Amino acid sequence: MGVSRVAVASKGRKEPAEGSAESIALQMGELSELLGYSMKRAQLRIFEDFLRCVAPLQLTPAQFSVLLLVDRNPGRNQTEIANTLGILRTNFVAMLDILESRDLCARVRSANDRRSHILVLTDKGRAVLARAKKLIATKHEARLNQLLGPTNRAALLSILAKISAEL
Repeated sequence: MGVSRVAVASKGRKEPAEGSAESIALQMGELSELLGYSMKRAQLRIFEDFLRCVAPLQLTPAQFSVLLLVDRNPGRNQTEIANTLGILRTNFVAMLDILESRDLCARVRSANDRRSHILVLTDKGRAVLARAKKLIATKHEARLNQLLGPTNRAALLSILAKISAEL
């Protein structure tokens, strides 16, 4: 019976044993030159950092975005918010159910169109949003600003806006 070359890490994950073939870095080939792949990897790291920063509030980036848009756009309905953020209707309804169950926002029937629901933040929702904005500004965005610097940050935002608008 052979000896395994995989060591078990302290968190229960399997990691390559030192000196094994698995410990040699994989060759990325063309992947490292593909913009989409690089952007996705960066997005994953940014989301991980975001989640660490707002961990006490238990908010996802999408939930934060919803709270922010609802706060900035009083009287708008759930379809407008979902479409602006590019969230599918079924996913958006499920997210609103979670936010409502946490008493962060509420759906109120529109006075103009009884089939439509206006989204409003609750007092608790406004308080959580204020805390999240502070945590994000002082930790998450501060780290990104330090990493990129003001010129690269502005350039990256401009490039990403162009990609979003034109593709």
